[in-house]
Amino acid sequence: MAKDTRNRQKPSLARKAGGASRGPAGVRPRPAAKPKTAPEGKRVTLSRALSKLGFCSRTQAETLIAEGRVALSGRTVTDPETWIDLTEALITVDSKRVVAEARLYLMLNKPRGLVTTRHDPEGRPTVFDCLVDHADAHLSPVGRLDKASEGLLLFTNDTQFANALLDPATHVAKTYHVQLDRIADDAVLAALEAGVHHDGEFLRAKAVRRLREGEKNSWLEITLDEGRNRQIRRMLEALGIECLRLLRISIGNLELGTLEKGAMRALTEAEMKDLRRLIRRS
Repeated sequence: MAKDTRNRQKPSLARKAGGASRGPAGVRPRPAAKPKTAPEGKRVTLSRALSKLGFCSRTQAETLIAEGRVALSGRTVTDPETWIDLTEALITVDSKRVVAEARLYLMLNKPRGLVTTRHDPEGRPTVFDCLVDHADAHLSPVGRLDKASEGLLLFTNDTQFANALLDPATHVAKTYHVQLDRIADDAVLAALEAGVHHDGEFLRAKAVRRLREGEKNSWLEITLDEGRNRQIRRMLEALGIECLRLLRISIGNLELGTLEKGAMRALTEAEMKDLRRLIRRS
């Protein structure tokens, strides 16, 4: 007698192959999408490579590449996202080979009246006028001081270090001496530490203390641990106070000291070690 096979179920393909069973309603689950990652090895994008080599900033590199001024082994490349191996790539800009620059870490006592940019469209003097001894180095300022502000300003061609120092997550303290157009009472100090609102932003000082005062004005020491644009001037403006002078005296434990106005010097190994410690601690 022949066997009745009408109610016998066929084994699924997954079970035949020893695979996983199907999901609900017989739908096979989709494999998880693989995250997009950079190619293996010491590979970076071309724009990032120019930045890592200390030739220019990443934004400047993207412009150079788009203008057709960058080549790989003699072949012009116009895509800044082209992947390259830094250990093997032969990069040229305007037919000149790009090689890694020695790392430079400089501090400047910025005079009042200079703008913090390399080229000013209005033709005003810039902080780079103080760096004539390093005119050929591809240095960039670490942060900014506005035209009316003075004091400690760092420069480097190490973009990784600069970005880490500027990262809000590091909370590296920056201290300023600030002259006000009036005598600062306890209420002013308390307001600066409690925080104020200006143009939709909440701005607050980490610490404030009174330095000295005259008959009509006074000096405060204000410490910030965040880098908002013109933060101190905006905080004082919110309180109806005019800032007469603003001088940055320290970044972390790095102090301006007795460096003369308009002068610059290289950071010491001990100073760099201390700044890197602050970055790693964040």
